[in-house]
Amino acid sequence: MAYYTQLFFLCFSLLLLSSSSHTLFPLTHSLSTAKFASPHHLLKATTTVSATRHRNRNRHRRQHQKQVSLPLSPGSDYTLTFTLNSQTLSVYMDTGSDVVWFPCSPFECILCDDKYPPGTLKPLHVTNSSLLSCKSRACSSAHSSIPSSDLCAMAKCPLEDIEISDCSGFSCPPFYYAYGDGSFVASLHESDLIMPSNSNKPLVLKNFTFGCANSALGEPVGVAGFGRGALSLPAQLADVSPELGNQFSYCLVSHSFDSTKLRHPSPLILGKYKEKVGSQQEVMSSFAYTPLLDNPKHPYFYLVGLEGISVGSHRVESPENLKRVDSLGNGGVVVDSGTTYTMMPSEFYNSVVTVLDRRVGKVFKRASETESKTGLSPCYELDSKKGSVGLVVPSMVLHFGGNSSVVLPRSNYFYEFMDGGDEGKNGKKVGCFTMMNGGDDGEGGPGLTLGNYQQQGFEVVYDLEERRVGFARRKCASLWENLNQH
Repeated sequence: MAYYTQLFFLCFSLLLLSSSSHTLFPLTHSLSTAKFASPHHLLKATTTVSATRHRNRNRHRRQHQKQVSLPLSPGSDYTLTFTLNSQTLSVYMDTGSDVVWFPCSPFECILCDDKYPPGTLKPLHVTNSSLLSCKSRACSSAHSSIPSSDLCAMAKCPLEDIEISDCSGFSCPPFYYAYGDGSFVASLHESDLIMPSNSNKPLVLKNFTFGCANSALGEPVGVAGFGRGALSLPAQLADVSPELGNQFSYCLVSHSFDSTKLRHPSPLILGKYKEKVGSQQEVMSSFAYTPLLDNPKHPYFYLVGLEGISVGSHRVESPENLKRVDSLGNGGVVVDSGTTYTMMPSEFYNSVVTVLDRRVGKVFKRASETESKTGLSPCYELDSKKGSVGLVVPSMVLHFGGNSSVVLPRSNYFYEFMDGGDEGKNGKKVGCFTMMNGGDDGEGGPGLTLGNYQQQGFEVVYDLEERRVGFARRKCASLWENLNQH
């Protein structure tokens, strides 16, 4: 079971802008250092969660229809605040899942000790009157498109009522949903969902469908699924406001494990917006778009193709299963806001690391002790007398399908920090590669997970209408300020 913390607990407050074409959310960081004594302890927690989630996503998917990752690792907790039934709840935003659910009273969470501060978990109170019927389309969606007649039979509706389609008084049976590192069982409800705003017109979604969980395994906090499924938040928003629901983007400020550093809001934008002509953001880069790949088995994922990765002047070609999705739904790259570090197939990972080490390893000594502490590899002791990190560490470019290339800043794939000593004062400076070996377990599913650490400093747009994902270098804090002034 993955172990996550509230180290980076991000609070959303909705700001409804004067423009009707988009809605802006500030994603802010607050850091608690109570659980981690040093950076390598934090890194070990994040690497363990990323690896477990990637492996379990593929392994579980053969048994259930809705296995996804969950953004619960330190540094990647992005929460969205809703008001429902006069209660305010914060849940995690996740591009890898397609259901919105809340913990509901009475709520029991198994293996959730120390996963949230005491007294902070406040389950939602609902009544049976908000339960959805077994005949509803949403009920079939929650149960992976099981026919309503079968669902009504499961709900104990009499045969004669099933035959005449008169089972409206029977509720949708509870459904099971499994994540990479947890699961829950929920009943399906609907109610007006309010997205709070400091304007006079908060965004209200009438008869919003959500899961109400009375029991969960390792998941004490609800989730706002942003995937491609019918019950996701964008899908339900598109039903009432296509201009807001058919596109969304986020721009993650750089990760920081230093509590003394100021963390600016990371904007989450629902809908389209136009940059001011000649703005600083436009100067940085335009979007590099790559087409979404269809997946016959798991249509809710945002999957793209990866043709290769350039490390310096050397290009490492991707294996075929990263370039496309086969008829069984295996392969491709899932763009995931919930996994911290990018998880790569073993052979591909080893090829990339070999090229990296061929250059960096000639100058800097391997920091094997740091590797064992953090779970990241390779790591190096950064001795300024031997060379400049900026000159030694090679550039890295991701080559996506559709002739789309994304140049990563060095900080997105090579993390530098002080390891050891008293709060790092007498320690050694090290640098670690922040992509990981995801293994080759042969269980199918996506071949590679693109984590949010590699997405930081980019605006990542999910264009559902044009069926594509785009990446553009941005100063995310400046983007928030720019949009906030519109």
